Amino acid sequence: MIGISIAAQTEWEVVLNKFNINIKDCNPFPFGEYFKTNLYGEDVIFYRCGVRKMNCSASTQYMIDHFNLDKIIVAGTCAGIDDKYKNLDIFFPNKLVQYDCTVKETEPLIKDSFTVYLDMSNYNNLNIGTLGTADKPVVMWKDYLELKENNIKVADTESAAIAYICKANNVECVVIKGISDFPTNENESTKEDSHAGQLNVFLTNIPIIMNNIIDNYLEFAIKNHFSYLEYKPEKVSIRR
Repeated sequence: MIGISIAAQTEWEVVLNKFNINIKDCNPFPFGEYFKTNLYGEDVIFYRCGVRKMNCSASTQYMIDHFNLDKIIVAGTCAGIDDKYKNLDIFFPNKLVQYDCTVKETEPLIKDSFTVYLDMSNYNNLNIGTLGTADKPVVMWKDYLELKENNIKVADTESAAIAYICKANNVECVVIKGISDFPTNENESTKEDSHAGQLNVFLTNIPIIMNNIIDNYLEFAIKNHFSYLEYKPEKVSIRR
């Protein structure tokens, strides 16, 4: 069975509406809800994993254990970092990093031990690159600049953690993310106004992105195989 992981409540509501599912008809589990259906000849289970790394990691392990999943598709929104992309672009990361796992003042921001590599070499027509995950969303301008300096293309609060759990369980994983918003420089207004403006753009773009993923990308993700690339983690030392 294939699991389709949805993080945010607002993203989940779009999925329920798309499949004409009432929340009362979903089955509860400790971190959210789920429903089963058949898509493109495959049995799938859509589930709301919850936001941030703790909820999504626990949800991923729960679903693998209880439903014997052999693939998980992560579908949702993300913040844009690389400005060669724009809002609503769809992104398939081939490198997923957890960038909040280091002492960044003395260590590299990204460590191989918290990184998952996916083989996307056969899909040259997709937007690919590095997705960064942390428990804090990218809102402040200084955080945005830091990720940009480290060649992170898009960022969210779930995907790299989900991929990490999938790889540990030898479960196939692919991530489909649509860019919902870009951080704005709060120095040009106020931190509060900047955050509010970014949030409004995010909320406006959620249904557009989720419907696009369901209509145009889920079949591709379901029918194709995505493997992990093996690598030898580098030894990390303290910067002097």
